[in-house]
Amino acid sequence: MQKSITSFFKKKSDAGDSPSPPKKVPKIEAKAELPDEPIIKSEDGSPTIKAKVEPMSVDSGENTSPLKGVKKEQDSEGKTTDRKVTSIGLNSTSASKEDMENYDPSADSYNPLKNAYWKDKKVTPYLALARTFQVIEETKGRLKMIDTLSNFFSSVMLVSPEDLVPSVYLSINQLAPAYEGLELGVAETTLMKAICKATGRNLAHIKSQTHLIGDLGIVAEQSRVSQRMMFQPAPLNVRDVFRKLREIAKISGQSKMDLVYNMFVACRSSEARFFIRSLIGKLRIGIAEQSLLTALAIGLVKKNHIDDCKASKVQEVYKDEIVETTLLLKTAYSQCPNYDVIIPAILKYDIKELQERCPMHPGMPLRPMLAQPTKGVHEVFERFGGMQITCEWKYDGERAQIHLNEKGEISIFSRNSENNTAKYPDLIARSSGLLKGEVKSYIIDSEIVAWDVERKQILPFQVLSTRKRKNVDIEEIKVQVCVYIFDLLYINGTALVTKNLSERRKLLLEHFQEVEGEWKFATALDTNDIDEVQQFLEESIKGNCEGLMVKTLDEEATYEIAKRSRNWLKLKKDYISNVGDSLDLVVIGGYKGKGRRTGTYGGFLLACYDTENEEYQSICKIGTGFTDEDLQTHSEFLGKHVTPSAKSYYRYDSSLEPDHWFEPVQVWEVKCADLSLSPIHRAAIGIVDGERGISLRFPRFIRIRDDKNSENATDANQVAHMYQSQDQVKNNQKSCTQMDMEDEFY
Repeated sequence: MQKSITSFFKKKSDAGDSPSPPKKVPKIEAKAELPDEPIIKSEDGSPTIKAKVEPMSVDSGENTSPLKGVKKEQDSEGKTTDRKVTSIGLNSTSASKEDMENYDPSADSYNPLKNAYWKDKKVTPYLALARTFQVIEETKGRLKMIDTLSNFFSSVMLVSPEDLVPSVYLSINQLAPAYEGLELGVAETTLMKAICKATGRNLAHIKSQTHLIGDLGIVAEQSRVSQRMMFQPAPLNVRDVFRKLREIAKISGQSKMDLVYNMFVACRSSEARFFIRSLIGKLRIGIAEQSLLTALAIGLVKKNHIDDCKASKVQEVYKDEIVETTLLLKTAYSQCPNYDVIIPAILKYDIKELQERCPMHPGMPLRPMLAQPTKGVHEVFERFGGMQITCEWKYDGERAQIHLNEKGEISIFSRNSENNTAKYPDLIARSSGLLKGEVKSYIIDSEIVAWDVERKQILPFQVLSTRKRKNVDIEEIKVQVCVYIFDLLYINGTALVTKNLSERRKLLLEHFQEVEGEWKFATALDTNDIDEVQQFLEESIKGNCEGLMVKTLDEEATYEIAKRSRNWLKLKKDYISNVGDSLDLVVIGGYKGKGRRTGTYGGFLLACYDTENEEYQSICKIGTGFTDEDLQTHSEFLGKHVTPSAKSYYRYDSSLEPDHWFEPVQVWEVKCADLSLSPIHRAAIGIVDGERGISLRFPRFIRIRDDKNSENATDANQVAHMYQSQDQVKNNQKSCTQMDMEDEFY
C-alpha cells in the first residue's frame, strides 16, 4: 500500500513538466436542443450550445402535433392519442447559471471554498456532483480522476459536511455498506417508460437510441436536454437524491415508477445521465473503492490546509501527510467497511484516532486475509525457513466469515462481504452446538463445504454451487453442508487480529467444539519436516481437498486484514508443473464464434487487475475448456453487459480488439501451461519488463468464480510473481547472473 500511495505522487510530479490545459466545460444557455443546433465559440473559446426556447411545447423529435402543448403519442398497442404536456422551464437560484454550468473540479487552481458555488446555501447541488462525474468520465489519467474527486470532496467537507456520506456512496453507486445488500433493482424497461412519460418520446424511439448508443444514461440526458420547458421543479441536491434512491430501492410496483419519474423530471443537464445510470447500477466513471478512499484522504488534507489556495500546492507541500492519511483511512476501512461510521469520525476527530473510533465488531464483515500461491514444498521451506509453521487442509468450498453479536444474532458473510445469512438457515439453527463455555460474541473465519451425510465425506465445490442462494427453506435443503473453522478473529468483545496464530488457535479450541458432520476444525499438522508436509499434502488430496494452506504460528503470524500475505502460502494438488497456481481473470471482451460456435462467442479476452493503477490489463485470449453449454451460458450472460467501447481503465493492444467489449462483471478461474513475456499483452507491464507484459500460454477455462468480484481477480503483482517463480525463468536468471559475474571477473 505504501508503494502504491508513494507512486501516486511520483507520477503526479513526473507529469508536472507538461500540464494539460484546463478543461473547457460547455455552457448551456436556457435549454439546448441536441443535436440539431450548431455549436459556436464564446469569447473565452469554450463551446457554447445555442439554445432554441419555445416555452409552450415539448419537442420530442417525432410525432409532434402542431397544437401547442399537445403531444401525439402511441400506446403499447400502437393507437395514437393526444396527451396534454405540462411545460417546464428554468427558475432562478442563488448561484448564477454560469457558475453552475461551468463548475470544474478538475481545475489546477481549484479552491475548495471559492469554487464551491453552493456555499451560501450549504446544501450540495446534485448538479455539482454530476458535473464532477462528467469531468472524471472524460479524463484519461487515473491520478487526475482521483485529484478531481478529491477537490469536490474537500468542498463538501468545508461547505456542506452533512452531504459527504451521500456523496461518497453515490460516487461508487452504493446506497449502504455492501453487506447490507440494499440494491435498487430497477429494470431498464421501467426506466425507459419513465423517460418516455417525462419527455414525451415514445418507447420504440428510446429503445432504438439505447441500442444504437449503448447507454441509457446518455439517451436520457439527450431526451431531457432537448425538451422545451417553462416551469422547473426545485434544483436537486445530493442529500435528497440519495434519500430518494434509498426509497426507490425499498419499494416496488407503481410507487417505484412514480418516484423515478418525479426525480427524473427535476433533472437538469448531466444530472439525467448519472441519475439513470445510478438506477441501472452502472455509473461508468471508473472510480473503484480504493481510488475513492485515496480521493477522500487527499480531500481531507486539502480541507485541513485550506489556506493554501491551490489544490496542487497542497499535494506537493503536504505529500507525506497525504500518504499517512491515506494509509490510516484504508486500514480503518478494512476493519470497519462502513462509510456511515468512518466519515463522521474523520470529520470530527484527528485521523490518527480513526482506528480507535471505528473498531471492528460482529455484524460488520472484515476484508479477509488471503494467501500467496506456491508451487512446491521446497518453495514453502525457502520462505518459512527456521519458522514454526502449521499446515491446514485447503477445502474446496465457499469462504465464510461467521459473526455472533451480543444480541445473539448470527450473520454469515462471503469473501466479498456479501451477506449470505439467508442462504444458510441450517447453520444458524445448529450454531448453539458449536459453543463451549460462555461465549457472547465472536467472529470466525471458515470454509463451508458440501457434505455427504451417509459417507461422511466432503463433496466437490460444484455440488455446493447448486445450493439455492435466496429464500432458502430449511425443510427443502437438499445439499447439506459442514463448516471447517480455521481462525478466530474476535471473541467476547476483544479483537484478536493483532495476536499470533498460535494464540488465536488456542482461544478457538477453548471456546468452540466440533460436531460431527456440522462443525469441524480444519485438519492441521504443525511440523518443520519437509517429508511430513509432502505426506500431509497427499493425505489432503485423498480427503477431497485442494491441497494445503501453510501458515506461520508465532513469527509474522498476525491476521492481516484485506491483504494477500506471504505469511500464508497455498499449495494446491493439481498445479500444472510449471505454474504455481490457477488464475482468476476478468472477462473484458468477446469474439464472435465461427463454424460450430456461430451464434455464440467463440473466444474471449481476459485481463488481470492492477490494484496500484486500478486498471484491467489484458493477459490472454481464451477459447478452450468450454462445452457448448458453457458457451451458450457465457454468451447469454455477457451479452447483457456489452458496452459500446473499451473502458478508459482497460489496458490492451489495438490488435486484440474484440467484437464486443464487456463491463468487468465476471471472474473466471483459468489454468495454463506457463507464463511468458508478450509484446501485445499488458499484464504486469513495467514490473518484470519495461515494455512487455505477461501472457498465458495454452489457457483453458475451469469455472466461473461467483464468489469473487472483478477487483478480487488475480492482480498484476501476483502475475509477475508467478512468472518469476517458473523454473525456466529462475534458471535463466541464474545463468545471466553467472555470466555477469564471469564478465566482471575477466
